[in-house]
Amino acid sequence: MKLHLLIPAALTAAGLAACGADNAPTTATPAIPEGTTVTLALLETTDIHANVMSYNYYSLAEDTSLGLERTATLVKAARAENPNNVLLDDGDTIQGTLLGDLQAVTKPIACSETLAVHKVMNALQFDGGGFGNHEFNYGLPFLSQVTNTDFGIPGVSKPSGTCGAPTFPLVLSNVTGVSSGKPIVQPYTLLPKTFSALKPDGSKLDVKINIGIMSFVPPQILEWDQKNLAGKVAITGVQEAAKQYVPELRSKGADLVVALSHGGLDPSTYSPKMENGSYHLTSTGIDALLIGHSHLIFPKGKETGAAALDASFAAFPSSANIDAINGFVNGVPTVMAQSWGRRLGIIKLTLAYTSGKWVVQTGKTTVESRGFKYTDGTTNIAADSSIAPLVATEHAATIAYAKQPLGVTTDFEMSSYFALVGDVSAIQLVNQAQLAYVKNFIATSTDATIASYKSIPVISCSAPFKAGRNGPTDFTDVAPGASTAAPIGLQVRNPGDLYLYSNNNLQAVKIKGSDLKNWLEASAKQFGQIDPTKTSEQDLVPSYSTIYNYDVFYAENNALTYQIDVTKAAGSRIVNLMYNGKAVADTDDFIVATNDYRAGGGGAVPGIDGSKTIIKSPDANQAVVSSYLSAQGTATGKVTLASNGSARSWSFVKTTTAGPVILRSAPGHLALAQASGITAVASEGSLDASGFGKYSIDLSK
Repeated sequence: MKLHLLIPAALTAAGLAACGADNAPTTATPAIPEGTTVTLALLETTDIHANVMSYNYYSLAEDTSLGLERTATLVKAARAENPNNVLLDDGDTIQGTLLGDLQAVTKPIACSETLAVHKVMNALQFDGGGFGNHEFNYGLPFLSQVTNTDFGIPGVSKPSGTCGAPTFPLVLSNVTGVSSGKPIVQPYTLLPKTFSALKPDGSKLDVKINIGIMSFVPPQILEWDQKNLAGKVAITGVQEAAKQYVPELRSKGADLVVALSHGGLDPSTYSPKMENGSYHLTSTGIDALLIGHSHLIFPKGKETGAAALDASFAAFPSSANIDAINGFVNGVPTVMAQSWGRRLGIIKLTLAYTSGKWVVQTGKTTVESRGFKYTDGTTNIAADSSIAPLVATEHAATIAYAKQPLGVTTDFEMSSYFALVGDVSAIQLVNQAQLAYVKNFIATSTDATIASYKSIPVISCSAPFKAGRNGPTDFTDVAPGASTAAPIGLQVRNPGDLYLYSNNNLQAVKIKGSDLKNWLEASAKQFGQIDPTKTSEQDLVPSYSTIYNYDVFYAENNALTYQIDVTKAAGSRIVNLMYNGKAVADTDDFIVATNDYRAGGGGAVPGIDGSKTIIKSPDANQAVVSSYLSAQGTATGKVTLASNGSARSWSFVKTTTAGPVILRSAPGHLALAQASGITAVASEGSLDASGFGKYSIDLSK
């Protein structure tokens, strides 16, 4: 990728004479009158996660609430409203669905091919893009190929020739090669755009606006993808990288500097290791901030009946200077377009030509995170009909892949609709698979240190990854896989529904009882603090934005049990923590089967930072679950509710409340809760603005 070096606007305004032969005609760029204005829109997608079509490959059903084919309709409308526009993507683009896994792992595409998601982005004529943490999940060689980029890293090379890739420039500002000390991708670029401007007299004038873009990923990629990145790349803090490159962009002619930051908003004291350091980019001289990673809506949706402000934004202190209604952070226009293509970020800016340069008119800036229902507040927009034909072959291949049999059936429905009130039907089997793997690993190891752990109890933890984070359709639901007439059986798609992240590798950590209690306390932060005396409605789970950090623990024969007291403040909620009927002591030893994200410090569990890891498996958690299911098929032919989906290790401390307590989940599943014995779910009420059903929770049961 080549860096575009452009002439500053001040020189353009003065006019540059062409050199040539004697008496040759000269041309000059028309001068830009003082006070000329140009209005433009920065359009953002983020966290697409390979959701190209409005389709759920895990349930094999259309889902009109997501998909780049519908984002395309938003893009066309926004471009019609704003002829001066720039379309940018904020990363986490290539991984996240069975389509992504098929093209990267199961049947990797050839150099001559282009990823389905990139095909569509090319057709939509994106102007530029950045990277997210999940870009690295499939390894550097694959990423090098599908971006057609030589990273300059020894041992990492793409196929010779030109590979299928985005036709727009990609940038990455805070990742360098360990051996070279240089950025593995161009750290920034300048996008030269010709926009229509208005002179003070009202007449039109075409002007050149140079838009500089940078991109940042969370420093935690070194932990989350250690197996792919260790010893190969180094990470710079987002603020340090921005302070280096913003002046360079300005010196090379950038009239507008835009940061694509794949991180959320954390206004706490800055650290170069912050996962969500976007807030601190606002002090580096940028003009606009496009953010992602958190899968949230910023600012609050403007459509009729838009969902309430996310709890994580509402909780910010006024001193943070975050305006989540209008979309400003420390005065810098900021947008986050949720995830999975469900929204389009729109920052509309007016620039005035003043004293030889373009100056942003803050008072004329608007920010919108536009969703599919923006036209009437009730109906999802239609898909852009030009998109599906572009990826028809890939879409059909993914459906066929999803339907491949695993050779095992089940007699119960594994779902996560009520995982936050005790249902383990979609979690227990994952824990069983992880636990069996680690026990076998220890039992068969020839390493003396590993073998010495044979007497230590092994437990397991897993989170309900699909439990509302991405809306009311984002729940695990694996239907019973057999009928008396014709056994259907579980399919390739089902392990991905049970364990979403195909990039996670299984690891095990050796901890003390005190660590276990701290771990459980960190998980219990997912719940709001319930006031038993309050008569107004209280939300048991105010936000699903960190649901992947809600670990549920399991031991064989349900030997581990604990309770959560949601009337207590976070950090002091875990009571009656027992193992084999005895209270867990701080000095007790345990081995916990988990994933590399958590073992390496993901989720900020106190004391779990990589230092306690004893097993680093080469196998992905999702593959471990798939193998376990297949083994169950060989051994018994099916998995059962009695053996694989009913061991509830935790419960709430019983509490009577004066007013209603609600849980937001997918609507229409009250009967499933009742059939599963989740007695705390008393009734189902109306839908909220996001389409979640509001279930009444009786904490006294």
